[in-house]
Amino acid sequence: RHAGGMRVLIVEDDRRLGAVLRRGLDREGFGVDVVGDGAAALAAVLTTDFDVVVLDVMLPGSLDGFEVCAELRGRRVRTPILMLTALDAVEERVRGLDVGADDYLVKPFALSELLARLRALSRRHLDDRSAILRAGALELDTVRRRVSVAGMAVGLTMKEFSILELLLLHPGQLISRTQIEEHVWNYDFAGESNLVEVYIGRLRRKLAAVGMGNPIETVRHGGYRLEARAPSATPSGAPDSA
Repeated sequence: RHAGGMRVLIVEDDRRLGAVLRRGLDREGFGVDVVGDGAAALAAVLTTDFDVVVLDVMLPGSLDGFEVCAELRGRRVRTPILMLTALDAVEERVRGLDVGADDYLVKPFALSELLARLRALSRRHLDDRSAILRAGALELDTVRRRVSVAGMAVGLTMKEFSILELLLLHPGQLISRTQIEEHVWNYDFAGESNLVEVYIGRLRRKLAAVGMGNPIETVRHGGYRLEARAPSATPSGAPDSA
């Protein structure tokens, strides 16, 4: 598995908190799914390719967060898990890490801290865990959410940013249209639409406008690939953005 910091499962029985987290993460360009109990969490993770699981310790039903985490690790599921724990429950945090959680966050928490933790977990498979992803003159800052080419800023929407981040996290690898849909949108996404093509087209135009050429290759019936050594920006003046 390669965690891309794109698609997140929230396991939280407090519907209000789940809705708040969904809205907050969606605004930041994550694809978000929310379930309310341990059985649903297991079913979701075992059938869907999530990048990070946000798992509340206290869940209704027969499976609490510890048991969900232990079961996933027992099945060799390596998806990063961030556990939500109570304010003063040190033993919860220790037990969570013992059963295989990667990190924890104490309730109540700021959305900005959750975002920072999710981005850190999504980078764990990278050799240097750098916040900066690069291909040629192209740079994407996963923390500040900025993209530049040879120092020139490129203005992207959240969805465009998320697609480019996914491609940069897997340089030279074929990323299917379905993978992009699943990581950038969620279960509600209308898969028959051509939104992926539209967003890829916008990305290409914006990169070309700053002299990047076209580093995103379309593979017929396959998907998209970002060249691992993307071309550098040409020194000649970049055309004006349309």
